[in-house]
Amino acid sequence: MRYVVVSGGVLSGLGKGVTASSIGMLLKSLGYRVSSIKIDPYLNSDAGTMSPFEHGEVFVLDDGGEVDLDLGNYERFLDITLTRDNNLTTGKVYSKVIEAERRGDYLGKTVQVVPHITDEIQDWIERVASIPVDGNGDEPDICIIELGGTVGDIESAPFVEALRQFQFRVGKENFILVHVSLVPVIGVVGEQKTKPTQHTVKELRAAGLTPDFLVCRAEEPLKQETKEKLALFCHVHESHVLSAHDVSNLYRVPLLLEEQNTTAMIAEKLNLEIPANRPQFDEWMKMADHVDSLEGEITIAMVGKYTGLSDSYLSVIKALQHSAFKVGCKMNISWVEATCLEPETKTNEPDKYQEAWGAIRKADGVLVPGGFGTRGVEGKMLAAQYARENKVPYLGVCLGLQVAVIEFARNVLGLKGANSTEFDEDTPHPAVIFMPEGSRTHMGGTMRLGSRQTNLQTKDCDAFRLYEGAMEIHERHRHRYEVNPDLISDLESAGLRFVGKDTTGQRMEIIELADHPYYFGTQYHPEFKSRPNRPSPPFFGLVEAAYARQS
Repeated sequence: MRYVVVSGGVLSGLGKGVTASSIGMLLKSLGYRVSSIKIDPYLNSDAGTMSPFEHGEVFVLDDGGEVDLDLGNYERFLDITLTRDNNLTTGKVYSKVIEAERRGDYLGKTVQVVPHITDEIQDWIERVASIPVDGNGDEPDICIIELGGTVGDIESAPFVEALRQFQFRVGKENFILVHVSLVPVIGVVGEQKTKPTQHTVKELRAAGLTPDFLVCRAEEPLKQETKEKLALFCHVHESHVLSAHDVSNLYRVPLLLEEQNTTAMIAEKLNLEIPANRPQFDEWMKMADHVDSLEGEITIAMVGKYTGLSDSYLSVIKALQHSAFKVGCKMNISWVEATCLEPETKTNEPDKYQEAWGAIRKADGVLVPGGFGTRGVEGKMLAAQYARENKVPYLGVCLGLQVAVIEFARNVLGLKGANSTEFDEDTPHPAVIFMPEGSRTHMGGTMRLGSRQTNLQTKDCDAFRLYEGAMEIHERHRHRYEVNPDLISDLESAGLRFVGKDTTGQRMEIIELADHPYYFGTQYHPEFKSRPNRPSPPFFGLVEAAYARQS
């Protein structure tokens, strides 16, 4: 097993995840099986209880793991299926060590960060790195490890120490360190400043780790004198100082690294063979060119409550973009704060109200993504009602399905005050109810999570076409509430079609509306399995219908 560790310095958000994914994609294009591990130094056991404003979206895996959004990057770039153990947190490590101590596994020894915590981290990495991730059951050859946070953070110190020891455990010939840093340009002089990178590398080396490669984030390509200076002060060969400047689209990042001979240099250090032909790399290059050549544009109104931070909906954005690639147009997302669509806003902030409804009316399609809590729910229902009544293509994901059902119950069935018991426990008409398998006392990992089967009830539906004739669908879930089974017959007789149900037939998974260009809701989250060359079927349906509406 070979290991590629990607660390970051100066500040967070530089693109360690994209760098790690890009290196993984380049190594996979050599014919090797690649896996990924994300280390998050926070004390939470997982990302499940964290606010999207705090940490971006919670990415859900097949096995029900609620993990960091970077694992979504890995799955999309490498087309692999990871497990909850591929996300390692301080909380998980300490829980495991304390549990072992309580069992008496340490035979009376004083349990300490070194060696007990650091050993557990190394054992975890070795165990998880060998888990098959590409569906064929074979062990990976290479594991990409991303160390979250910034070098020098107090909470990441045990992981840095564990990785220092790990390079000797696995052998220096099987371990390389890629350090991502910032090279800013200050003021009007336009000089690329190397001091921040010098300081972060100094800190890394003081901890016993020497980077093999520097990936330097900058707006413009690194100048030759900047590379020379970094090589001199950071103890890195000049050819290993890589420029990660701004590119036209995300899929050009692997190509940018390839142009600087990164693949060959990593292959040499890890003793990997480079084949004469790399069809996977050629396909990737074609895709990057295709993304740059897209013509025309469609606008999807995204009606949410976390619109202030686009990372809150990262997988949804990607699924829309992947669908646009296939249709052959550019994707423009119009962010609409759900609360701005509500009557209270019309009274208190009429300008915001007019702007929000203007965005809905101008859009080619409407998307209501998942979410939790009461805020903005009425606005989401109003968006669903507008799309239903005006024949505007609509996709509702998770909560987006639930608000569509509630809105239909209120305005078509005439059930005044219909609601979800999540938002109104005393509603006279509970259209959405709490699921038996949920928990009201513990938040973490207690929802209906992970990959579940949906059975289509008929071939005469959009879902059958979009899923290319499959009657069984496997998608990932994350919810505590479900459509009330007692209302189904009334809703169906009024025209709302429940074309997908779970294996028991009691839980509603997909809704469609007769006589509508595209009105589709899923209880599951189809965005998590979307890939650049294989877009999520429900998202593709929305984009396809929105594009057709323009012509």
